[in-house]
Amino acid sequence: MDRRSFLKNSALGGTAAAAATLAAPAYAQGRRTLTLVTTWGRGLAGVHDSAQRCADQITAMTDGALTIDLKAAGELVGAFEVFDAVSSGQADMYHGADYYFVGQHPAFAYFTAVPFGMTAQELTNWYYWMGGQELHHELGEIFNIKSFLAGNTGAQAGGWFANEITGPEDFNGLKFRMPGLGGQALGRLGASVQNIPGAEVYQALASGAIDGTEWIGPWADEKAGFQEITKTYYASGFHEPGAGLSLATNLDVWNSLSAAHQAVIENVSAASHSINLAQFMAENGAALDRLQSAGVTVREFPDSVWDAFGVASQEVLEENMGDELYAKIHNSAMDSMAKSSNWIARSSGVYTAQRDRVLG
Repeated sequence: MDRRSFLKNSALGGTAAAAATLAAPAYAQGRRTLTLVTTWGRGLAGVHDSAQRCADQITAMTDGALTIDLKAAGELVGAFEVFDAVSSGQADMYHGADYYFVGQHPAFAYFTAVPFGMTAQELTNWYYWMGGQELHHELGEIFNIKSFLAGNTGAQAGGWFANEITGPEDFNGLKFRMPGLGGQALGRLGASVQNIPGAEVYQALASGAIDGTEWIGPWADEKAGFQEITKTYYASGFHEPGAGLSLATNLDVWNSLSAAHQAVIENVSAASHSINLAQFMAENGAALDRLQSAGVTVREFPDSVWDAFGVASQEVLEENMGDELYAKIHNSAMDSMAKSSNWIARSSGVYTAQRDRVLG
C-alpha cells in the first residue's frame, strides 16, 4: 500500500479521531463550503490575518461558489493537528507554517524557513521562479495535499529572554520555544526546546513553563504582550530569516475543483503571500519603537553565539541528506539562495548601506 492510500485509509491516531466530527463538504446548487482549519489562534496578529484574507478572497472571487469556512486553532482540531486532518480528508484546507510538520517530513521546513536559510525575497525567488513551488507540490502529493505559499512574516526576531545571552553556554538547560529545524539546532546547544502553538505561548512564558520564546517580530510580539513579562529582546534571529506560510488543500478536493477555482486558490495564495509580507514589514518599525518606549532593551547576539548557531544549523540541515527528496529540496533551495544573494548583496545591499551612511 502506498503512502497516500495509507493516509486515506488509516485512523491517523488521535488526530483523526479529533477530526472525525468535521462535517463533509456541503454541496448546494453547484456551491460548496470548504472547511479551512489553521494553526493560528483567532486574532493572532498577521498570521491569522493571512488565513482570513485567503478565506474571504476565495469566497469573494468565486462569488460564493466556494465558501471558505475558517476555523481557528482549537475550534475543530488543535493547531498541530491540521496537517493530518487535511491529509486524511477530514478537513478540506489548512493555513499554517509548514515547519510545524517536519515530523511528517523534514523537507517541509524549507517552505517556511530553515536556520541560516533564505530571506523573504530569496524565498520568493526560489518558490515562484526557480522550482520551489513544483517541489512543494511534489512533497505534498505524498501526503495527499496541494500546497501554495500564502503568507510571509519576513525576518523573525531572536526572541524574548529572562536574562542577557552572553555566550553559547547560556542556552544549556534553557527552556525555549522554537519550532522547526531552528529549534533542533538550538537543542544542540543544550536548550530544552518546546514546540508550543502561538496562542499558548504567552501563558507558557508567564507561568515559567518556558524561560524564553521566539514568536515573529516586533508588531506580532507586541500584540501578544510578551513585553509585559520580560524586557530583554533580541531583534535578529538565525532561525527564520523569511518565514513563509502555506495554504494547503486536500488533493482529492483540489482535483474535484474546476480549473477556474483552482486558479483562484493559487492566485489568492500568491497575493496573500505578498500582502502579508508588506503588512509585517510596515508594522514592525513603529512597533519596535513602542517596545523600546515601554522599557524593552533591544539587543543583538554576540558573534560567539552566532558562530555556535551556524555550526549547529549546518549539522541539522545535513543530517537528513540521506532522504532523496529532502536532499533534492535542500540542494535546490541552497542553489537558488546562492544565486539570488550574490546579486542582492551587490545591488540593494550596497545601496542600503550607502544610503544609511549618506543620509545618516
